[in-house]
Amino acid sequence: MRARSFTRPALVAASLTVALSLAACGGADPDTKASDDTTPSSSQPSDATTTTTTATETTAAQGSCDYPSDGSSSDVSAPPAAPSVSGTVTATVTTSVGDLTFDLDADRTPCTVNSFVSLAQQGYFDGTHCHRLTTSGIYVLQCGDPTGTGAGGPGYSFGDELDGTETYGAGTLAMANAGPNTNGSQFFIVYDDSPLPPAYTVFGKVDQASVDIVTDVAKAGSDNSNGQGDGAPKTEVKIDSVSIG
Repeated sequence: MRARSFTRPALVAASLTVALSLAACGGADPDTKASDDTTPSSSQPSDATTTTTTATETTAAQGSCDYPSDGSSSDVSAPPAAPSVSGTVTATVTTSVGDLTFDLDADRTPCTVNSFVSLAQQGYFDGTHCHRLTTSGIYVLQCGDPTGTGAGGPGYSFGDELDGTETYGAGTLAMANAGPNTNGSQFFIVYDDSPLPPAYTVFGKVDQASVDIVTDVAKAGSDNSNGQGDGAPKTEVKIDSVSIG
């Protein structure tokens, strides 16, 4: 599985590879899976999950989403093809450092929100840790990987929901990935404006109180395991539960 991550603008190529792949922290970057799959290399969120099949483009416009198996095992079921929510959906993420409030945009990113809601309702995020914190170049906290390695995922992937106008200011909530159309479960919270390319699906925002909580976590720094200013947060952030509505 590749780590999901993201990359700094100057290091975009490498960082985006695994960092968020900002999607997962496992990769050394969000470029190396420190991203959901793209290695952001301290500058990108990535998801380390390596997909064995390419996620097909979502067809939300036709009222349907596609969540093909990525070949890995998982204890959760893929979401229903028809999105179950619309409008703005509120999620309360109870963590060891305080409650985080997410406002999910189900109209703009129906397939992404449909997946997040499904995973939350199945208890997928419960007991997991936010495995990656970047404090240089880009400023994000990456979560959503039960393995804590940056390479974990729900056993399925899905397509990006991008229009090319995405920006990543403080309060942005976005998906980490390992490349185009490789979204899974890893996501990142932006706590300060970050110069990332419009390659990570923005599926909502967090309120100011939540940004303040993550900023306090960032002040303690990361263990730099993925590079200077990029690694597991020194202040543990454990997700106890995620409630929808």
